[in-house]
Amino acid sequence: MITQHRIAAPRPSLQTEALGWFRWGRVAGKVVLTNDAGEWSALSEADFATLLGGQLDEAHPRYAELAERGFLRKDLDLEAAARKLRRKRKFLGNGAHLAIVITTLRCNQSCTYCHASRTDMDRVDTDMAPATVKGVVDHAMRTPSPYLCFEYQGGEPTVNLDAIKLAVGYSREKNRYEKKTLDHSVVTNMTYMTDSTADWLVNNGVLICTSLDGPREVHDRNRPWTGQKAGSFDTVVGWIKAINARYVAMGRDPELWHVDALTTTTRVSLPHGQAMVDQYVALGIRNIHLRPLNPFGFATKTWRVIGYSMEEWLRFYRDTVDYIIALNKQGVQIMEGTAAIFLKKMLTPDDPNFVDLRSPIGAGTGQICYNYDGTILPSDEGRMVLAMGNPIFNVGHIDTTSFEDAVRHPTVRALAAASFLDSLPQCADCFGAPYCGVRPDHNYMLTGDLFGQRPLTLKHQQHSGILSYLFEKLLTDPEVEPIFRRWITDRPRDPITGAVAPTAQE
Repeated sequence: MITQHRIAAPRPSLQTEALGWFRWGRVAGKVVLTNDAGEWSALSEADFATLLGGQLDEAHPRYAELAERGFLRKDLDLEAAARKLRRKRKFLGNGAHLAIVITTLRCNQSCTYCHASRTDMDRVDTDMAPATVKGVVDHAMRTPSPYLCFEYQGGEPTVNLDAIKLAVGYSREKNRYEKKTLDHSVVTNMTYMTDSTADWLVNNGVLICTSLDGPREVHDRNRPWTGQKAGSFDTVVGWIKAINARYVAMGRDPELWHVDALTTTTRVSLPHGQAMVDQYVALGIRNIHLRPLNPFGFATKTWRVIGYSMEEWLRFYRDTVDYIIALNKQGVQIMEGTAAIFLKKMLTPDDPNFVDLRSPIGAGTGQICYNYDGTILPSDEGRMVLAMGNPIFNVGHIDTTSFEDAVRHPTVRALAAASFLDSLPQCADCFGAPYCGVRPDHNYMLTGDLFGQRPLTLKHQQHSGILSYLFEKLLTDPEVEPIFRRWITDRPRDPITGAVAPTAQE
């Protein structure tokens, strides 16, 4: 875990007039300095003492680096520091860029860890109606963000494929006048897929993400069919291969155009980290997200069987990412998705604006969730709470609440206040703050408190463990940084033509 100054060795002499503003902590025998713009440097204990004592002069080999990164008061370029910070935080003025659209609650699987409010396949009353689809598109496209992604979830969203087709066509027609950069993405379990559905999704540039928990013995234990012990591995893998083959036949770059997948780690998964990665590599999937369980939804009922401690999960994470790095050193292209989000913040002047890992959180300001009936919520977690009978995160309805009123709702303001790291005890002075984020909606689901007690929250433990690991790798293995930089290289894709779009310049 991250070691911070509160439990460090006795403080050296301090000459504050010589110092820029920074946070600090200890990792891998080094003292890591960070600032709000995400700049960082790692010093030996001796150099850190020299810095704090105001004795680090221009002849010191680290002087130029520390001065350029803003850690020294002398010749500090405040305008340059402000530009860096403005670029890092530019997402604050963009508005919501992710619209989660729940096309239906119907689902044909019964996953052991499901936290969605799924219903049986005959519950057509939980399908989003055409008028609601259009209302959602109209509402979401009021965002001031120049980029907007419609992400279709469920249940199993392709059960109501007509809603997806309507949303894609209607939004693109509106966009002739709105002139936004639009993406469409479907999060599907692949078990309701057909050739005609696959053809339509591929031909219409809808990005496809599925759930694949690893090799057969892991996936089938985690994701059985409803009412059956049999799993869905063969079906999912078959469709991943079939859809990827369609992209190849269209002449699209397989590094950019392929089915993405998510994995959720249960206790069954923990011994199989390498096999999980090998399964992704074999399918040509170049990004594996190693996600811990969320202990709510169905998982609360099965936690004794599928759950674990965060310490156990972090051991699994470190070992598995070690293996991913080893594969990269052998020329195999695969990365870990959560690490890539942190690394973008750590190694570039930009923030990827991942809504669940920023300050303040993107709930209601970076994303909006539209339930099947048109109810507006700031996040998918808010939808889960609503499904449990608690409307605390309900911020309105598309028929009665404007986009502006939804994002200015007191609940959205409370979520922002509860996730602004600069004002939170233990986060405000943590050296990981420039790269981290907290989840007040997650805290509420677990404890009934938006703020939570920081060291006890699972997300704090997860994020601090990952950050500590990444810094450790950067500080101890000289071969790692080029690998990490390859993980964060952006090559945007055009959803219609398939061409690589030019990267936006600052």
